Amino acid sequence: MIERLLGNRLALAGAFVLCALLGAALFAAIQALVPGMGARGQGEQAMRQWVLAHPEVLLESVERYNQKQSASADKAQAEAVAAAEKTLPAERPKLEAPYAGAWAGNPKGDVTLVAFMDYACGYCRASLPAIEELLKRDPNVKVVYREYPVLGPDSLVAARWALAAAEQDKFRAFHDALFATDGPSAANIEAAAQKAGLDMGRAKQVAQSRAVEGEIVTNHKFGQKLAMTGTPSWVVGGKLLYGMRDYAGLAAAVTEARKGK
Repeated sequence: MIERLLGNRLALAGAFVLCALLGAALFAAIQALVPGMGARGQGEQAMRQWVLAHPEVLLESVERYNQKQSASADKAQAEAVAAAEKTLPAERPKLEAPYAGAWAGNPKGDVTLVAFMDYACGYCRASLPAIEELLKRDPNVKVVYREYPVLGPDSLVAARWALAAAEQDKFRAFHDALFATDGPSAANIEAAAQKAGLDMGRAKQVAQSRAVEGEIVTNHKFGQKLAMTGTPSWVVGGKLLYGMRDYAGLAAAVTEARKGK
């Protein structure tokens, strides 16, 4: 919804700019083509009549403007990703080292999939079956979960509790229980913690600890370095992936990572 609204606003802004430029160009052209027509009022009236007779010109101009803006954004993102991937060799040891028990799969797997997630992210929730299938089908994969709360205060609280659960070796139980709810509200976080069997007193203390705070800060720094603009985001071998992935997409990334070894 936000992206659609933003897109509409950009299109509208582009339309206003283009209309102004087109109007100035048409006025200048009409002045040049029509002898003796120097009065602005006459020129504006002629321009208005021409635009009314050719409205498709404005629509075409807005479409071209949007295409240029999109191409420019795509190019900037591609450059950012390429630059980020150059930093991966130095960052991978830290990226692939989980916080306490925030991992799944084979601890000695030959490929590590790093998943940056937010408990309020629907695309993260939609990616969970793909991760589960990958773990079932590939016994030589390790998945490291990195808490990346970017969708509000509730996400941050949930991330803190997830890391507290990781210190009790109950990360997956909490992770799955919370993602099975409709979002990281206070009630849902507490219910997930209870379902995971956490020592609640200990978890509350750990959730506010410097270690947990430092882990979340570190993950956000990773996100900045690796051109992450949202969740889920993934690191597989020397490659970065963004957005929801199905099993085929994750399996292909793992296969490519193995070929690069």
